[in-house]
Amino acid sequence: MDELAFGITGENMHYGTPTNPEIPTQIPGGSSSGSAVAVAAQLVDFSLGTDTVGCVRTPASFCAILGFRPSHGIISTAGIVANSQTLDAIGWFARDPSVLHHVGHVLLPASNIEYRRERSLIFADDCFQFLKVPKQKSINVVVKAAESLSGYQHSRHVNIGEHIASKVPSLKEFCETSNNWQHGASTLKALSKVMILLQRITGENMHYGTPTNPEIPTQIPGGSSSGSAVAVAAQLVDFSLGTDTVGCVRTPASFCAILGFRPSHGIISTAGIVANSQTLDAIGWFARDPSVLHHVGHVLLPASNIEYRRERSLIFADDCFQFLKVPKQKSINVVVKAAESLSGYQHSRHVNIGEHIASKVPSLKEFCETSNNWQHGASTLKALSKVMILLQRYEFKSNHEEWIKAVKPKLGTHISQRVLAAVNTTHEDIKILYRVRTEMRAALHSLLKEDGILVIPTIPDFSSKVDSKGGLSEFQEKAFVLLSIAGMSGCCQATVPLGKHEDCPLSVSFIAVHGRDKFLLNTILDIYQCLQEQVGIASNSLPLPDTNGDMDTSELLKEKGNAAYKGKQWNKAVNYYSEAIKLNNENATYFCNRAAAYLELGCFQQAEADCNQAILLDKKNVKAYLRRGTAKEMLFCYKEAAQDFKHALVLEPQNKVAALAEKRLKKLAS
Repeated sequence: MDELAFGITGENMHYGTPTNPEIPTQIPGGSSSGSAVAVAAQLVDFSLGTDTVGCVRTPASFCAILGFRPSHGIISTAGIVANSQTLDAIGWFARDPSVLHHVGHVLLPASNIEYRRERSLIFADDCFQFLKVPKQKSINVVVKAAESLSGYQHSRHVNIGEHIASKVPSLKEFCETSNNWQHGASTLKALSKVMILLQRITGENMHYGTPTNPEIPTQIPGGSSSGSAVAVAAQLVDFSLGTDTVGCVRTPASFCAILGFRPSHGIISTAGIVANSQTLDAIGWFARDPSVLHHVGHVLLPASNIEYRRERSLIFADDCFQFLKVPKQKSINVVVKAAESLSGYQHSRHVNIGEHIASKVPSLKEFCETSNNWQHGASTLKALSKVMILLQRYEFKSNHEEWIKAVKPKLGTHISQRVLAAVNTTHEDIKILYRVRTEMRAALHSLLKEDGILVIPTIPDFSSKVDSKGGLSEFQEKAFVLLSIAGMSGCCQATVPLGKHEDCPLSVSFIAVHGRDKFLLNTILDIYQCLQEQVGIASNSLPLPDTNGDMDTSELLKEKGNAAYKGKQWNKAVNYYSEAIKLNNENATYFCNRAAAYLELGCFQQAEADCNQAILLDKKNVKAYLRRGTAKEMLFCYKEAAQDFKHALVLEPQNKVAALAEKRLKKLAS
C-alpha cells in the first residue's frame, strides 16, 4: 500500500518508486501506480487499482494509458482495506479501449438498459483553467472528434463550480469566505470537505424531525436507524436496512415492535457507509415477517455449505433480565414454553452472564469501578459497556476529529455532548480495548459453542415521549449494558417482539456466536409463530396470589433463612424466606431479609420489589431503604438510589453506610 494510500505521486520510501514507462524521469502517479506501470510497460493487458481521491485516474494520466473509475458502490470493495468507504472504488487500467470495455462488462453488474447511441458532451470550462495547455490541444481535440461521428449532439460549455453552487446549498458552510460563495472555484474547494454524523439512540433529529413510531405515536422510535424501522413498522416496505454501531438497529426494532437483525461483525461489507467505529459498525435489517427477515439474510450473507442444524440450546442470562420490570410469565416463560412445544430444542439453561464474562475476560478488570467487586456480574457488564463506548469514541475521533474541529457543525444538544466527548477522549492503552473485544468473542464461544443461543432483553424498560428531557442518560447506560454483549463480541443478534407490557412494546433478543448468522435466522423462523402464540396466552394470564398461614411456623422458617444466609447459602435462604412469606405476608422483616439474599445473588429487581413491600408494611425500616438503594444503584438508577440512602439518613443520621453511599451516588448522578 502506497503510504496507506495517501500518496498521489506514486513515490514509496519502502519499496521504491515504479518507473514511469512513458517518461522514466517523471513520477508515475499513485497509489495504484504499480498497476498503471505494469499496463504502460506492456507487462499485462489490464490491471486493477483502488481509487479514493484519484489514485486510478492520476496514474492513468501520468502513464498515458486508459483508466476507469466506476460509479461508487457498483462494484463490491469487499476484501480491500478500507481507506474511506464513501469514496473508495475499484477501477482498472488498459492500453486498448476494447480491453477496457471488456473488463468493464465482466466486472459491472448485468444490465437490461439498451445501448444508447445519442450522446451530449458538456465541457466544464472552469476546470480547464487548471490546465496550462492551448485549447487546440485539449477541448478542441475532443470537440472535433465528436463532430466527426454520428449520434453526438452539439457540445455545450458550463461553469461546473457555479452549477454546483446553485444546486448544493449545504456546501456554503464549507467555503472559506462566505462572500465568495457563488464563485465556482470556492465551491469546488468546499466540495472536498463534507461528511455526515450518526450518533443518537432515541431517533430524535433536530434538523429533519423525528420519525413517528407507528406502534405508539407519542413515543420515541429509537435511533439512529429509526427511519428504516418506522418504514417497516408502518407497512410502507417489507424490509429495510440500517446501520448498527452501539445498538441503532436493535433499539428501534424493539421500540417499533418489529424484527431486527444485527449480523456478525465484518460478515457483510460496510463499503459505502460513513464509518462511525469500524470495530463496531454493522449493516443490519428490519422486517415484520420472519420469512422476509430470513430471506433478506440469505441474500446479504455470504454463501455457506453449513447444513441446517436442528438441535439448539437456549441459555437465559438471568442477570440481564433484572433490567426488565416485566413478569417472568411475559418474558422468559414465553420463550421457554415456545421452545418446549418444538422438537430439536434441548432443555433450557440459566446463567449469570456477567459472572461468566468476569471469569473469561480478565482485561475487563481494569475498567471495573471497585476492584473488590470484580466478580460481581453487574459490575462486569457495566465495565463492558464502558469499554464499548471508549472504543466507539476513540475510532469516531480518528475518523472525524479533523472535520469536527474545522467545520464546527451545528448539532442537537445530546449529539453535541456525545461528539464533544468523543473528540476530547484520551486513553493511554488503546490496545486493551481491542484485547477485551478478542476475549469477549472467545468468552461467548466457550459458553454457546455451535448450538447455543443466549437469550437477553433487547433494551431495559423505558417509555419516553418525543422531546422528553428526563431519564435518557439513565436509559442509555442500562441499554448499553445489554447492547454491549453482542457489540463487543461481534456476535449476531436478532430482536424479536413479544407483545406489550403496560402498553409499551416488549422484545427479547437471541444471540449466536460469530459466523452462525444463518443458524440464528433459521431459529427465528422456526420459533417465531410459537412465541406469538405464547405471548397471547401470557397476556390473558393472571399471577397467583400469595396465601396466609401459621405465624409461629413462619418465624421458624425465618430463623432457618437467617442461618442459611450466614452460611452464604443464598438460594436456600431465599427459599426459607419465601415459605415464611407464604404463611405471613404482613411481616416487613421477611421481605427485607429475602431482599438481602437476592442482593447477594445479583437479583436486583427482586430485591427492589421485596424492599418496596417491606417499606409499605413498615415505613421506618432503615434496612429496607439501604437495601433498595443498593439494588437501584446496581440497576443504574442513581438518583432514586440516592433518595433511598438520604431517607435512611433521615431515620438514622449516624448511619455511615448511607452517608458514604449518598455522597458516591450524587457524584454518579451528576
